[in-house]
Amino acid sequence: MSYTIVVPKSVQKQLDRLPEQVYQRVLKKIQLLAEEPRPVGSLKLTGVEGEYRIRVGDYRLRYKIDDEKRVVILGRCQHRKNVYE
Repeated sequence: MSYTIVVPKSVQKQLDRLPEQVYQRVLKKIQLLAEEPRPVGSLKLTGVEGEYRIRVGDYRLRYKIDDEKRVVILGRCQHRKNVYE
């Protein structure tokens, strides 16, 4: 049973600003999160309750998982130098 992916408007704007090649790679990772929200290579962020991140080249995708509702909520998708601010 797969998870539902929630993309807030602010995250969609961040995705729209990505270069096309990076956007396509990030989109594939997002689609894979629906099947496996904690894939190999994902890290649980310390200091933030229930938040994870995955790498996509120099970009990072931060997200939260609600296992009860089976929902993955995207939080940020930015270059690695800006995503943790």
